[in-house]
Amino acid sequence: MTNNESIDQRNAIYEIVMKYMSSLQFEPQNIDYQKLEKHKPVVETLAALTNSSIQIFDLNEVKIAFFSKNYAHLLGYSREEFEELNYAFFEAKIHPDDKYNLAMLGLSTLKLFKELSSDEKLNHKAVYEFRMLNSSGKYVRVIDQYQLLELDATGQMWLMMSTIDLSPNQDEESSVKCQIHNFRTGKIISSGVETKPSLELTKREMEILRLVKQGLLSKEISDKLFISVHTVNTHRQRLLEKLGANNTIEAIIFATKFGLI
Repeated sequence: MTNNESIDQRNAIYEIVMKYMSSLQFEPQNIDYQKLEKHKPVVETLAALTNSSIQIFDLNEVKIAFFSKNYAHLLGYSREEFEELNYAFFEAKIHPDDKYNLAMLGLSTLKLFKELSSDEKLNHKAVYEFRMLNSSGKYVRVIDQYQLLELDATGQMWLMMSTIDLSPNQDEESSVKCQIHNFRTGKIISSGVETKPSLELTKREMEILRLVKQGLLSKEISDKLFISVHTVNTHRQRLLEKLGANNTIEAIIFATKFGLI
């Protein structure tokens, strides 16, 4: 893959993520922005106590709705630099080799959260580790923890809180890491894999996994490939078994890491 092709692919994935977030439909009567205002002083206090950079992301407006006063101080940036550009400023600072995997993990996580019950949505958080460019022109590893603060009146994801800290692991060659935590039960869904799967995927399985990686749901894959939803789900279950994955997020990471897709 050429450098230009790689850039085009990363940009395409970013567009998929943004389109997915924009596809979430909100009705004004189902959103109470007074709840956002109530969260702001709490988040500001938390940021001051922990020395973490914290922001609130609004899925309705697809933008960062609130930055803590110390936001991005870990990377050395000032508010004047990033406030106008909002999310786009920080998206541009992600290491180009991490951007693709991070976008796909983010998309998969959003879809996973969407399928959870209202209670379960609020019980989980996604923890990412990746590289970002600081104001000195050096890439540093950060840990970014996302959890839902508010759902709309229908139970749909609305406000998400992101807490960013420098990672104790500053290995410049480490890849993107992701875990989904249920902080009520302590259960962790890991994205790591230690060994290469022993079985190769069939042509149809690879085709389905590529479509899942693009963000398509089982019904969308069914329509695209002219097969039943049951058949799609059967293939997806076999993929998990073959790859030794606990979920689709892990399956995509495993298959990509080992060059199967």
